[in-house]
Amino acid sequence: MSFYCYKNGNPTATPGILAGDALAGLQEKVCVQVKRVYDSCMDSKPLKAIDVVFTQFALVPHPTHCHGGHGGHGNPGHNLTPEGGPVAPITFESCRSSTTKSEIRNLTVERLCDKPCFARVRAVVDLPIDILFSDALCNEYIGRAVISVEKDVMLSIPDESIVPYSIESMGSAVCVSGTYIGNNTFTMTVCVTIVLKVVADVEMLIPSYGFCSIPPCEDFAENVCEEFFSLPLFPPASLCNDCGKTACPTTPMPYYGYGCNCGGK
Repeated sequence: MSFYCYKNGNPTATPGILAGDALAGLQEKVCVQVKRVYDSCMDSKPLKAIDVVFTQFALVPHPTHCHGGHGGHGNPGHNLTPEGGPVAPITFESCRSSTTKSEIRNLTVERLCDKPCFARVRAVVDLPIDILFSDALCNEYIGRAVISVEKDVMLSIPDESIVPYSIESMGSAVCVSGTYIGNNTFTMTVCVTIVLKVVADVEMLIPSYGFCSIPPCEDFAENVCEEFFSLPLFPPASLCNDCGKTACPTTPMPYYGYGCNCGGK
């Protein structure tokens, strides 16, 4: 089972939502080694009509259902890879980021005299993407490429210390449209989200409820009876003891719709 399974018999020793006094149950102060985020900012925007070059490509093992073409006469099961690579015309299908990890290059950090706690941070963020496309032989390929985004932002920078801070980034991208223009290049419109962070590896003192009690794993099984047996024996009335004071639940309960009939719902 997981931390959040209804069969977990020790919910007070597992992560979850606090109920009542948040200080109740605190046992100690613990020194943990973590990566602290001193400042962060996020930017989401579309990049229109940018040229993206894929440097590597590989054949996708399953066939596509394109029509027309050469060799196979439009047979979707034709999966021969020409020695020279994809055969024109190339048809764009989709693209998205292959990972949220991105690389930062050409980084400069300039502290601001009029704002001592801040700095101008300039960098180029390289976000890797996978491009899915097909050729005239109904072969489907996946190409690896990089989208480069220039950033020029203002972030809060900590003071100098023995353990230095660093600038990190993460991002995600998804393509809206794309057209192959030749020479392994697509012209695409891409929606990009990039997060810049000022971080440092630190040892931090935090309050602790003690070690987690890790429950045993539960094998997945579609057991309808087990879910049924987990329901209460009688319908609970605590949700609607006083319709004038207790709000009606908006989440449907199993089999019977809403959990009460307050206010005619």
